[in-house]
Amino acid sequence: MYAIVNIAGQQFKVAKDQYLFVHRLQGDEGASIEFDNVLLAEDGGKFTVGTPSISGAKVSATILSHLKGDKVIVFKKKRRKGYKKKNGHRQHFTKIQITGISL
Repeated sequence: MYAIVNIAGQQFKVAKDQYLFVHRLQGDEGASIEFDNVLLAEDGGKFTVGTPSISGAKVSATILSHLKGDKVIVFKKKRRKGYKKKNGHRQHFTKIQITGISL
């Protein structure tokens, strides 16, 4: 059984006991959260497609930790002008574990 769910503006294919890194979510570590924007669900070969989402379907998850991603270097330069700008960025992520899918 799996589902395609919209979490923080991104679509993920999730299954039970799967770990995911999503954009930073509100909540403390160890808290339980539910996502009700389920776009598609599969259960034993039977597909359910939402228009745009399946009513009554929920995906429950547990927040494991909040962390930062790898550093991305942003370097801007204009040749022959003496303009250089170097900047770094680290995206904030939340690690979650999918605990169940209910239709």
